Amino acid sequence: MVKIAVMGDYDSIYGFSALGLSIFPIEDNDVERASTILHNLAENDFGIIYITEALAALLTKEIARYRDRQSPAIILISGVRGNTGAGIEGVKKTVEQAVGSDILFSA
Repeated sequence: MVKIAVMGDYDSIYGFSALGLSIFPIEDNDVERASTILHNLAENDFGIIYITEALAALLTKEIARYRDRQSPAIILISGVRGNTGAGIEGVKKTVEQAVGSDILFSA
């Protein structure tokens, strides 16, 4: 069974524990701790890692290490403090690579 983790500020992720997901709160933008946790999760059979957009903005280099790997899938989610659009942009780029065109383009 694939394990699923959620990383971000506590207020944004605590509800995911009710769904049975493993949560990893990162407070005060602790980039070093977040980086360590991300690498540990990736190397310990977590197939999906959700990360709040705000935290992902601080971990761009670390996330890039896993971009071309099949696992884990790192998916950006919005937090309680708002949506930056990074999650939608990431999905858009992935789909463009898969199908070869911009799916949101309208004439």
